Amino acid sequence: MSETNSNDQPTPNYEVEIPSREALLGLVQKHLKPVSFDEFVSHFKLGDERQQVGIKRRLRAMERDGQLVYTKANSYGLPDRMQLIKGRIIGHREGFGFCQPEEGGGDIFIPHHQMYSVLHGDVVLVKVSGQDRKGKREGRVVRVIEPRDNDIVGRYFVDHDMGIVVPDDSRINQDILIPNHATAGARHGQLVVVKITRRPNKRTSPIGEITEILGDHMAPGMEIEVAIREHDIPNEWPEGLDQELNKIADEIPKQAYEGRIDLRELPLITIDGEDSRDFDDAVLAMPEESGWRLWVAIADVSYYVKPNTVLDQEAWNRGNSVYFPNNVIPMLPEKLSNGLCSLNPNVDRLCMVAEIEVGPRGKLKSSRFYPAVMNSHARLTYTKVKQILDGDTELREQYKDVLTNIESLHSLYKALASVRKKRSAIEFDTQEVRFIFNAERKIERIEPVKRHVAHKIIEECMIAANVEAAKLVESVDDINALFRVHEPPADERLTNFRSFLGELGLELGGGEEPTPTDFGKLLSEVQQRPDRELIETMLLRSMQQAVYQPDNTGHFGLALKSYSHFTSPIRRYPDLILHRAIKAILKRKGEFKGALTGAWAYDDTELDDLGVHCSHTERRADDATRQVDEWLKCEFMQDHIGSSFTGVIAAVTNFGLFVRLDEYQIDGLVHISNLGDDYYQFDNTKNMLVGENSHRVFRLGDKVEVRVKQVNLDDRKIDLELLSAESPTGKSRMPKGNKGQQRNAKKGDKNSRGKRSNKRKPSSKKTSGQKNSRGHSSSKGRNKS
Repeated sequence: MSETNSNDQPTPNYEVEIPSREALLGLVQKHLKPVSFDEFVSHFKLGDERQQVGIKRRLRAMERDGQLVYTKANSYGLPDRMQLIKGRIIGHREGFGFCQPEEGGGDIFIPHHQMYSVLHGDVVLVKVSGQDRKGKREGRVVRVIEPRDNDIVGRYFVDHDMGIVVPDDSRINQDILIPNHATAGARHGQLVVVKITRRPNKRTSPIGEITEILGDHMAPGMEIEVAIREHDIPNEWPEGLDQELNKIADEIPKQAYEGRIDLRELPLITIDGEDSRDFDDAVLAMPEESGWRLWVAIADVSYYVKPNTVLDQEAWNRGNSVYFPNNVIPMLPEKLSNGLCSLNPNVDRLCMVAEIEVGPRGKLKSSRFYPAVMNSHARLTYTKVKQILDGDTELREQYKDVLTNIESLHSLYKALASVRKKRSAIEFDTQEVRFIFNAERKIERIEPVKRHVAHKIIEECMIAANVEAAKLVESVDDINALFRVHEPPADERLTNFRSFLGELGLELGGGEEPTPTDFGKLLSEVQQRPDRELIETMLLRSMQQAVYQPDNTGHFGLALKSYSHFTSPIRRYPDLILHRAIKAILKRKGEFKGALTGAWAYDDTELDDLGVHCSHTERRADDATRQVDEWLKCEFMQDHIGSSFTGVIAAVTNFGLFVRLDEYQIDGLVHISNLGDDYYQFDNTKNMLVGENSHRVFRLGDKVEVRVKQVNLDDRKIDLELLSAESPTGKSRMPKGNKGQQRNAKKGDKNSRGKRSNKRKPSSKKTSGQKNSRGHSSSKGRNKS
């Protein structure tokens, strides 16, 4: 008998045969009512006691995986027939939650009292119990089928001789009881990692044990330690990896050169940020009579990271590198990411090359891919390239050997950019910031990140290589890879965006199915508006999130029919998959024999799973980096309590206004209770707050002046006080009741400046068994599309 896991792979647990999952499901599907255990035994004639034990375990496994539901009548039924929906619990800081259905569709609202016995991240079965007043589904949790397995990060407090941990993640509303024997020596107020030992139910809080003490709350770098654990980002290398790395020579072995095209004499260069340590792409452009020839050389990671190795498994596990301010959790060990797979200047490196013929007007005419060996002739930064193109005499002399290449890249960029404009790719120019830290590793200032022509040169070269790689894979029937897919905006988001535009007197063309051209025209219209950045932000929010999948449906944002990720296999696993697939294509053609180590042709099932996994790890990294940014911004604003700033209303909710400060691009909340002597109602359709008596209106895009009232680092919240407001047309919208407050604020509240927020106190809920490395910001944001 053999048991199967969730993928129906045999596991040698028993010595006798039992029915498969498919057979068990088939029997339940044929019956008009749930099937009892005795009926299974009778139908399949399981007289052997060992068979009965085996089938009971298999049924429990199917119940755990959500394939069957065990009813109160001691029978097994199908979830869909019982109108049960499998999904993941998403908690909310206010105590209620949502179930995100596994099969897709809208989230199901879970009321406050139903959240007592579940935790954010649990996989559950939910039964829809009705609709709320807005027509959205509301449900009740029937069963937890897969408890969250992530440990919880939080602050440890001692309250009346009782230890509790208040989770850092506001989506987890239950405080965790810590018995005296399970504190691991943690001190009051420290950040810790907790393992749940007893789950919550309707009457009792969860109980846990502290497994790790991260340190004091405000210690430098603590925000990264918390984010790594809270988002379950792998940050320790597995056993056996060192043995594999030791087998990789520190220098390129002679046999690795065989079969490769030698590009060492070509003046390829790398262009990256000042803080970059890994250089995974090099470029060269040469003018020709018919346009240009572009070389995009990418580190040959697939030569070193072979399928089915510990190194490959860990690269898959991480999915991508995660970039925090002056800190990175790399996808590959340093020996590769900063060594053998980094295209450092004046050393030989193995690479995969996209050689592309570009027409005089920027059209991609043809391309070929091949393994090569190269030697970077210069390591340049974006700033230096801009200065060279601006005519800096000293730098032009210093880099005279590659000057022709830089100027050719610039002229090529102009042609590629004109094609991009013609196809109406959506171009965002949103403001990013970076954190500058002092010697004490505290934030000294926040600076805007200026994106200029050098960034755009590299971006267009990378897009060209990605497009041609996608075309190559599409040209072969049975060798596939992951495409970078970006779907058009969903109906609801599009409706909300149109409503937002309407309030500003703007309109998006295209009817129910706007094209990138329609979005491009809108962006052109708003370029000179003071609220341009807000409009671009709202447009970005209306878009779907790009994903990885083997089925190519195009890239809406870039207005491309075919697009993939080829250019960063050091830091993205989908790129490594694509390199392996390209090698498999070249191998089939009989080209470059001996130089195609790492070739691999994935089947459709593998790629489906890989697409889902890689999309997940990308979102995980985005969430973690966003959390760290929010923490650092709050930490910085603690020294600005009492200070006033200008800003713009970036979001309107039923509880207040989110204001984006012009100087730092930081968001804070003006709570509805601080809007003056009136009652305000939220108009969801028009995204605005309207005073019942004064008829004053606050809407997206309004210019405001605010004062920093309070900063809560635990919740990563900045509370603001409204001083004045006006519409984009200049009409004042300041509530009368705030004028005196405005005058007082302008004088400045010296006593409030520089204060730290109070430590987060334990929840007021009853807890005894009853419910109630720093420096510049380092960013590898290139080619995020």
